[in-house]
Amino acid sequence: MRFTKMHGLGNDFVVIADGAERLADAARLARALCDRRFGVGADGLMLLSPSSVADTAMHIFNADGSAAAQCGNALRCSAAYFYERINRSRTDLRIETPAGVQLAWLEVKGGRVACVRVDMGPPTLDSQCIPMTRDQSPVVNEPIMVNGQAFAVTAVEVGVPHAVIFTDDAASFPVETWGPLIENHALFPRRTNVEFVTVRGSNLLEMRVWERGVGQTLACGSGACAVVVAAALAGWAERRATVRMRGGDLRIVWDERDDHLYMTGPVTMVFDGEWLESTSPVPADPQSL
Repeated sequence: MRFTKMHGLGNDFVVIADGAERLADAARLARALCDRRFGVGADGLMLLSPSSVADTAMHIFNADGSAAAQCGNALRCSAAYFYERINRSRTDLRIETPAGVQLAWLEVKGGRVACVRVDMGPPTLDSQCIPMTRDQSPVVNEPIMVNGQAFAVTAVEVGVPHAVIFTDDAASFPVETWGPLIENHALFPRRTNVEFVTVRGSNLLEMRVWERGVGQTLACGSGACAVVVAAALAGWAERRATVRMRGGDLRIVWDERDDHLYMTGPVTMVFDGEWLESTSPVPADPQSL
């Protein structure tokens, strides 16, 4: 099975072009391919296939095998892959995802995709749609208790749920400790992504992220969108901001005209490979050990 390794700011994916043939086994395949010792190693598996309503269709599966309706960095990678490997006729694309058909615009330099801008759609602030077990909407800097520690959470859905928490120093925050606890908090019945954010200026936010079904990653596109929404709602930043993550920067615009979030950033095609399915070991499910 042929695959391509890609990343958006270090948020990395194994890309398979004949994705429609793999959907039935996607959860197992994602766990095997994404394992960083037994497999290729990635945050997620991206399956691309033909679409009757868009240029291509994308399905994304987290490293633990769970499906994600939305992934901003994967969306940008899928647009770049389609242009470079399937059809170079246009630099504006429509990509079908479980969250709907999304738009992408490519900046091409020297025949390669250097940067991709995508329309992530409007954020959802309705707590029932995120979903949360709290009736209040919106949830902006509301206190929750986690193992005796109080956190102020802003809840935003950008295709997938996000819990945004502002802190004085995101760079040194113990993400590995609190991320999984908040991801699995009873307030979020389908779990949640968690962002820890420091406001560095009205147009600059520093962020670290714990992704649902993955763990800590170097970048998260939908998470970057969520933190701009959260900071703007609190009055701490403008609706146009750079979000700085360990993997690099994304430019986010929460447009006043259509309420949509637009994300711009680089993508990288790293290498092509062949997965030897018949000989590759599948790691044991940690829950079974």
